[in-house]
Amino acid sequence: MRWALVKVCVAVTTMVVVAFAVPLGLVIKEMARDRAFSNAEREAAAIAPALSITTDRDELEKVVASAGPGDAMAVHIPAGEGTKAVDIGSGRAPAKDIATTRRLGRASMAEVPGGSALLQPTALSSGDIAVVEVYVPESEVSNGVATAWAVLAAVGVALVVGSVAVADRLGVRMVQPAQRLVEGAHELGEGRLAARVPEEGPTELRLAAVAFNSMADQVVQLLANERELAADLSHRLRTPLTVLRLNAASLGDGPAAEQTRAAVAQLEREVDTIIRTAREAKPQTAAAGPGAGCDAAEVVRERMEFWSALAEDEGRKWRVAGVDRPVRTPVAQADLAAALDALLGNVFRHTPEGTAFAVDVHNGEDAVIVLVSDAGPGILDPQAAMARGRGSGSAGSTGLGLDIVRRLAESTGGDVRIGSSVLGGTEVRIWFQLDGRAPVRRGHRVRRRRALVSAFNRPRSLP
Repeated sequence: MRWALVKVCVAVTTMVVVAFAVPLGLVIKEMARDRAFSNAEREAAAIAPALSITTDRDELEKVVASAGPGDAMAVHIPAGEGTKAVDIGSGRAPAKDIATTRRLGRASMAEVPGGSALLQPTALSSGDIAVVEVYVPESEVSNGVATAWAVLAAVGVALVVGSVAVADRLGVRMVQPAQRLVEGAHELGEGRLAARVPEEGPTELRLAAVAFNSMADQVVQLLANERELAADLSHRLRTPLTVLRLNAASLGDGPAAEQTRAAVAQLEREVDTIIRTAREAKPQTAAAGPGAGCDAAEVVRERMEFWSALAEDEGRKWRVAGVDRPVRTPVAQADLAAALDALLGNVFRHTPEGTAFAVDVHNGEDAVIVLVSDAGPGILDPQAAMARGRGSGSAGSTGLGLDIVRRLAESTGGDVRIGSSVLGGTEVRIWFQLDGRAPVRRGHRVRRRRALVSAFNRPRSLP
C-alpha cells in the first residue's frame, strides 16, 4: 500500500512536471530567439538616420563601426545616377535575398552559415532603398536556453523527489497503523492476550483499532469467565469426593480397598489442580527451563502399576517396554500421567474384557515416543476421533481424552497419531519433541526419523 501510493504520486508529479516544463522550455527558447532578433533590429535602426542624411562611404563606415562589431553589420547601397553600388561591412546574405528585400520594402530573414541575417530596408535621401544587414549568430539565438532548461529540469526533479518524500510520509502514516493491527491480530491469535493496538492513524484504521481492542478485551473477559466457571464446577465436586473418601476409608483392608482409596486421593488431587489452574490462569502443559520435565519411564511404571490391578480383574494381558532406564520428557509429570490415564482409560472403556494392551516408550535423539496399543476392534475413523467433542463414535466417547493428549504433545512441537497396532487394534502414538521448537498447528505434520518410526512397527509379543 505504501509503495503503491509512492508510485502513484511519482507518476502524477512526473506528468504535471512534463506538462508544464516542456511548453515552458519551448517558450524560453522562443523568447531567446525574439530577444536576439530584437537586438538586431535596434542595431539596424541605428543606421537609418545616417543613411537618410548621407551616402558617403567614409561617414557610413564610421557609423557602422560605432553601431556594432564590424563583422556583424553590413550596408548595401544600390547604384544610382552616376554612382556605383556600395557595400560597407562584411556581408553574408545572398544577393538575391538582398534584392528581394529591396524590392518588397520590408524586413526579412536570410539563413547564412553559422546563423541568420536580418535584412532591414532603409530609404535614402535620393529615394533609393538601401539594405542594412545584421548578422545574428546561432549562439546568440540560443543564449541562456540551456541554462534555463537545466534549471527547469532541476526544479522538476526536485518536485518529483519532494512528492516521493511526501507520499512516503503519507504512506507511513497509513501503513504503520495497518501493520500494527496485523501484528496485534497475530499476537492475539498466538495466545498473547495482552496484545493491544494504538488507536491512531486515519479515521478508518483508528476505528478498526478501537474495534480490535474492544474485541481483545471481550476475549480476555470471556476466558476469565470460563476459568471461573471451570473452577466453580470443579469446586462442586469436593462434597461428593469427601463422601466418597469417607466411604472408601471404611472398606477395610485388601488390594481393592487400597486401589479405591488411591483412586479417590488422586481424584481429589486432580480436582485441586483444576481449581488452581483455573484460578491462576496459567497453562500447566509443557515444562519450561533446562532440566524441567519428568521421567517418562517412571510415570509409565507408576500408572501401569495402578492399571494392572484392574487388568487382572478383567483378564487382560498387558505389556510394558522401554521403561528400564530414565527417559527425560519435556512435560510435567502430572500432565503425562493424565495423558496416559486418558489413553488407558479408553482401552478399558471401549474394548471388551480380556482385550490385551501394551505401552512402549522409546527415547530418540530428538524426540520421545510413547505408544499405547491394544488388541480391540480398532477405530473406524481416526481423524474424527481426534476431533474434540466427537470421539470415536462409540457410547461414552467425546474425544476429550485424545484432545488432552494431542494438546500436550503439540505443546512440545510434537503431535499424536492414531493407526492400527501390531496387536490388531488401535495404536496411539504420542510424539514429544525434545529440541524446544514452537508448538505445531493443529493438522500440521511433524517430520519423523524413519528409524524411530520403524522401531515401533516390529511385531511384539505379550507376556
